Amino acid sequence: MKKYFLFLMIFWATILHAQSEMDACSTLTKMSQLIKKLHYKPKPINDSLSVYLFTNFLDNLDPNNDLFLSSDIELLKKYKYKIDDYINSENCDFLNTFFKTYNTAVDRRAKIISEIKNEPFSLTNPEVIRFYSKKRPHLNTTIELKKIFKKKMLMDLFFDISTMSTKKDSLSSVFSTLVPDSKQKIFDQFTCETSKFSITKEEFYNRFFGIFSNYFDPHTQYFSKSAKSNFLTTVSSDNYTFGLFLAFNENNQILVSGTLPGTSTYFLEKIEPGDIITKIKSSNEEYLANCLNMEKIENIFNSSEYKKADFTFQKKSGEVYGLTLVKQIMKDYQNSAYSFILEFDNKKTGYINIPSFYSTIEDGKTNVSEDVAKEIHKLKQDNISGLIIDLENNGGGSMNEAIKLCSLFIKGAPIGQAQNKAHKREIISSQNEKVIYTGPIIILQNGNSASASEFFTNAMQDYRLALVAGTKSFGKASFQEIIPLDDKETQFLKLTVGKFYRITGKSNQSIGILPDIEIPNVFDGQIQREQDAKTALKNDKIEGVVTIESFPFNEKQKQVVKTQTDKNKTDPELQKIKVLRNKINNLLNVPMEPLTLKFGPVYDRIFKLAKDWQEFEEQTKKDYNFLIYKTSYDTEKIKLDDYLKSISEKQIKILKQNYSIYRTIQIMTDLK
Repeated sequence: MKKYFLFLMIFWATILHAQSEMDACSTLTKMSQLIKKLHYKPKPINDSLSVYLFTNFLDNLDPNNDLFLSSDIELLKKYKYKIDDYINSENCDFLNTFFKTYNTAVDRRAKIISEIKNEPFSLTNPEVIRFYSKKRPHLNTTIELKKIFKKKMLMDLFFDISTMSTKKDSLSSVFSTLVPDSKQKIFDQFTCETSKFSITKEEFYNRFFGIFSNYFDPHTQYFSKSAKSNFLTTVSSDNYTFGLFLAFNENNQILVSGTLPGTSTYFLEKIEPGDIITKIKSSNEEYLANCLNMEKIENIFNSSEYKKADFTFQKKSGEVYGLTLVKQIMKDYQNSAYSFILEFDNKKTGYINIPSFYSTIEDGKTNVSEDVAKEIHKLKQDNISGLIIDLENNGGGSMNEAIKLCSLFIKGAPIGQAQNKAHKREIISSQNEKVIYTGPIIILQNGNSASASEFFTNAMQDYRLALVAGTKSFGKASFQEIIPLDDKETQFLKLTVGKFYRITGKSNQSIGILPDIEIPNVFDGQIQREQDAKTALKNDKIEGVVTIESFPFNEKQKQVVKTQTDKNKTDPELQKIKVLRNKINNLLNVPMEPLTLKFGPVYDRIFKLAKDWQEFEEQTKKDYNFLIYKTSYDTEKIKLDDYLKSISEKQIKILKQNYSIYRTIQIMTDLK
């Protein structure tokens, strides 16, 4: 009987395993078919795909090469040129081998960390740690891996103690008393980090699907239902929220830092700042609020799939209490267009910040084009004489909203072109017969300005309706659709189905939009742009609707561009920013010298880095000399709302310390 029972267990385990592999292959087959049919520029599934998947999937699983050993890589190398054959024959056994090897490596890492915690931890043996410009090669043995972890722990311990005071001698005198707590903190961090490597088979497959889709271009992405929901919330100005503001204490516990006014949570008298969240239960799944479950907890907070959850809180007094909280749709003021009046040299300039091209998709209540129209109306009521549209860090969103935004400024004319897989060209035209604003405009962009924001900037720049200031944009000129992979709509593919082009026929794909007037940025060299992606689509051009010569700069624009370009060569503030930009590029891009793992050398290195960063912080926290205030309408509105008032004060502080804004106001003053 026991043998029969054992046989059944093995039989069903085999069936379930086979079913799991079949499901993975089924998903890959559906993705392949959809990509072949609809992708703008599909690639064949061949050895090139195999090499890409092999290399990038392992990088995804082990980003620092401190999980797998070289023997693990050798074991998996037999698949390097064969993954395409497995996928084409709908045989996904290779994934099971990868998963087994991965779990073996995770278990090995956990065992090593546990051993180190239970062994004497030397602080006196001088070790040297080396830093690499690229990833360090995989190590050969468990002993080598253990040695690396010990070095990292020792460096982190010295680092932690070094940051406790700016006085080296004082720290040295009490060093031994600080070690136990710091050591425990570092061990907890390593244990936490190791626990994050433990993932389910479904999560493992999802990662592989993600790498597979990225082979065709960086913006084709696989989505689970939850991941799709999370993505869509980024292009909505109204999101579901529990009404809790969260923070982490020094023990990495989640604590409440405040509640959102207007939510039901805000009116509960029980929750207070400082209360710790210990457990969360939603959809019959309960999670301890610890490091291991952080990703799942973030998903409960961020995904609109989770509408209700049971929370367990603990007060500072030790009292434990539970509450059921229900999400409400609330305005996300951090992801909504807002305006200010900027005054410089006794001239008033309107300022509108557009953080994304949000729309009513996924529970949103407003569209960005409508919100911008309202802000312009308020600014015009206060008699502005120019308008700055800030698209810095605007990663895009709804292309329909980009078209509608263009239509606020461009009357009945082509504003761009789109081309699909079959090279069928569509001319996109503005939708309004009346424009909302005709005064001087400057668009401010940076390396994170992408996609829909670039479409808008393209049109405004080509018609010379705006000068573009800042740094080169991101360089994404492709557009995507989210398509379900099955009738149940549990899996989706965000698929690149076309590219957009300027009315001149040119494209900013991979090369970005060059500003008419450059305003250097300290951190510009650290921004990863489209051209840095391995699978980015190439730049090309098609037939134009108009020639660039049809819309030349007017005399005022031409004069301002020349004057400001000349000023870039001599302006002291700009020269300082360029020097700092070069410093930070060297600091972050050039590997540090090897470091002796003793308290003194580590402290000295950290002190030097802190001094360098202080110079950067002084630049970014410097207040510039111009006035900022709300429109007359908003001034009255925030009088009755302390929450809106606090947001406004925070936004003003950020603007006052933004050199790009200050410089753009000066350019606008010359343009008027």
